[in-house]
Amino acid sequence: MKNILFITATRIGDAVLSTGILAHLAERYPDCRITVACGEVPAPLFAAMPNVVRVIALRKFAGVGHWVLLWLRCVLSWWYLVVDLRGTGIAWFLPTLRRRIFRGKRRTTTLHRLQEIAQVLRLDEPPLPRLQVSPETKEVAQGLVPKGDFVLGIGPTANWIGKQWLPENFVELIACLTAADGLFPGARVALFGAENERVAATPIIESVPQAQCLDLMGGVDLPTAYACLERCDFYIGNDSGLMHMAAAAGLPTLGLFGPSQDLHYAPSGPRAAVVRTRESYRELVEAPDFNHRTTGTLMGGLSVDAVITAAVDLWARCGKGGHDGAGVS
Repeated sequence: MKNILFITATRIGDAVLSTGILAHLAERYPDCRITVACGEVPAPLFAAMPNVVRVIALRKFAGVGHWVLLWLRCVLSWWYLVVDLRGTGIAWFLPTLRRRIFRGKRRTTTLHRLQEIAQVLRLDEPPLPRLQVSPETKEVAQGLVPKGDFVLGIGPTANWIGKQWLPENFVELIACLTAADGLFPGARVALFGAENERVAATPIIESVPQAQCLDLMGGVDLPTAYACLERCDFYIGNDSGLMHMAAAAGLPTLGLFGPSQDLHYAPSGPRAAVVRTRESYRELVEAPDFNHRTTGTLMGGLSVDAVITAAVDLWARCGKGGHDGAGVS
């Protein structure tokens, strides 16, 4: 039995992007027992992954206190392999036969995050993100997103206001796409986000006719949100963890980008695409008045028409076939 320690991200998006590496390990070592160490927020996403026997949710402390606690929880075990995608160096202080430690600096490379972390295991082709949830979670999702109608998933929020497209733009976009002459006439609209993001999304929620609205803002945990995304037919949202979850689910996913780099964080897979502001990433974040803490949305350079055009192009490229079940679940 091979014990593997897999140290991954604090944020949802990075954690989701690492799941392809995790699935690769489970397939390469079918008899392995994997312990995942990650942030508290994405931790539930790993519970039902293949060969995962324990998830250590790290609560961040000042300095390196959380890494010391992780070391204390792992030092008495003998590890066949420690994979550290955080580059913490903790692998050097654990008893293990093999170590694979991330050493890159993504801000100085032109590689997508998937390519960077694939280098840790010396893989030529980065494995796409893969998520899996329990049958019980799938059953809950069936009640929340009934099959039969076309479902457009919308992710109107992000972890930073600078990346959030204006609510009124989402309102106009949804109305255009679901109109009788729109790309998805009469579609139901599933709205995704956290409870603390609900206020920001209220104008969007209230704009969708009640019979069409599937309001999942804050009402479900991450595994259930993923299972609901699997039941959608198309997804449009800001650069966020939900965007990467949608891409992992295999449905056509359109990511909206502005003050973040699609070069590094575009949604992955053949059924994903991005549309960004007229301004480049550098033009937005290197502006003289830019302040990460106080600057509002920087997505004003992305028009509704541009997003509709990108959605039409992606839908045509996907063969108008909707979700093909490419995600692993």
